[in-house]
Amino acid sequence: MTELAFLFDLVVILAAAVTAVAFLRYLRVPSIAGFIIAGTVVGPHALGLVQDLHRVEIIAELGVVLLLFGIGLELSLSRVRRLWRPIAVGGAVQVCTTILVVLGLSLLFGRDLGSGLLLGFIVAVSSTAIVLRGLSDRGELETPHGRLALGILIFQDLCVVPMVLVIPVLGHTVGADTNVLVPLLKAAGVVAGVVVAARLVVPRFLEEIARTRKRDLFVLSVFLICLGTAWVVSMVGVSLALGAFLAGLVVSGSRYRDQAISDLVPLRDVLASVFFVSIGMMLDLRNVLDNLGPILGLFAAIIVGKFIIIFLSASIMRLPLRVGVLTAASLCQVGEFAFVLLLAAGGTGLLDETLTSNLTVAVILSMVAAPFGIALGPHLAGGLGKLNPLTRLLKVRTTQEIRETESLRNHVIIAGYGLTGRSLAQALDRIGTPYIIVDMNTENVREAAERGESACFGDVTSAEVLECLGIAEASELVIAINDPDATARATGAARLAAPGLRITVRTTFDVDVKRLEEAGATQVVAAEAAASDAIITLVLRNMEEGAGADLDPDNTFA
Repeated sequence: MTELAFLFDLVVILAAAVTAVAFLRYLRVPSIAGFIIAGTVVGPHALGLVQDLHRVEIIAELGVVLLLFGIGLELSLSRVRRLWRPIAVGGAVQVCTTILVVLGLSLLFGRDLGSGLLLGFIVAVSSTAIVLRGLSDRGELETPHGRLALGILIFQDLCVVPMVLVIPVLGHTVGADTNVLVPLLKAAGVVAGVVVAARLVVPRFLEEIARTRKRDLFVLSVFLICLGTAWVVSMVGVSLALGAFLAGLVVSGSRYRDQAISDLVPLRDVLASVFFVSIGMMLDLRNVLDNLGPILGLFAAIIVGKFIIIFLSASIMRLPLRVGVLTAASLCQVGEFAFVLLLAAGGTGLLDETLTSNLTVAVILSMVAAPFGIALGPHLAGGLGKLNPLTRLLKVRTTQEIRETESLRNHVIIAGYGLTGRSLAQALDRIGTPYIIVDMNTENVREAAERGESACFGDVTSAEVLECLGIAEASELVIAINDPDATARATGAARLAAPGLRITVRTTFDVDVKRLEEAGATQVVAAEAAASDAIITLVLRNMEEGAGADLDPDNTFA
């Protein structure tokens, strides 16, 4: 009857997940939070419909493996190379600073070096699964804060390899006799092996499989690479999940990446939902109530501390205030790899049972709060942009100063000073049309001011900012910012403030056009559609020129 019990648990989990997500959708609660809440309700600490967590953990582990394999597929090594700056700078600063801060606080509270480093490892990692899922659902993966968040997450995920390998060393006295170099060399060897496989072995293997033209064989081969690589990598002390992530990077180097993604997605999403439900099952509400003070203290320290550290990391990279706030709001939780690290620390004596229990609950609470943090990020960024002391510190003019010093009438408001904004400002300057530039990137604002252009720091999604920019007297508003959600909210706010205003919006993808038109845009220019039109025009022109060249010159005008 064990098989039937296993099947019953799976049915309960899926039924609870479907019910919770469908119900909470009306309250605009993110689906990941719905999965976690469903797990809390049906788990052994609440209704008790599922009692054996070990059976669920087996499915959840497979879900994590497929989830991280899919993330590796979607990233690809070429994309990792494009994100080298967020990875190398943003990720390194965030992880190292977090570990050092947590270590310092741990030593201050009387803990030893080993446990302090372990706590730093745990707090440093964020949830790749939750953040990427949340940003993807909001269409923000290709925005500046999406790319920065992705770069930091990649660095965090890669750091889990040496972290897991170093933990057994931390269980002993960390001193001169401790050989930390060996596990680090193992980690470097694992990454090097993955890169070699990505370049030499896997593409050729998939090429041979694809020649058979058997889809079932191709799917089996992809799963073999996923699970096989994860298993082989785990033999050197690396978690199955991280091994699967590296396997995804391997397959992404082949030209069959897109086919592998399409075959994997349905099963991945089902098993990943089981993983999130299993996290909710670990939440014991009675334990939370009994230790509410310490748990909330840990939770608040994690959220606030990581938010500040990630925001400062973005500031060190001289990124806009909005990018720093949105990235910090996305990554200030602790991720699923924390449980991998806690599992690796079992039996080492680094953390006592009470702290482990309270930390586990705090981590789960941070994961439950993560989707809400992603959703609240834009509002927080807009609020910080209104703080006058902050703008004075950044040495940029505010929209309030613009309103007090300049006469704004029949002008064009340019939101975003990227390539489009710069080109438009130059064109308007040539024909003598007044304009005002508004941007959340302080570097852009200072650059425009140095060129003698009228520019200010402000969040164009704010009604107060739009009023200061003279939206009611403007001739046109042009929105050219790399944030689909902010673009839609700015369009809606502008239409509400000036019903008759012409609003021209630039967006990246054609799928966003309808949404922006519904928000109030007069004209929407999609870069995807514009590129498509340009390519079609060029190809047709080339074909016409080619046809003309093939005609007999003597009979051309016959």
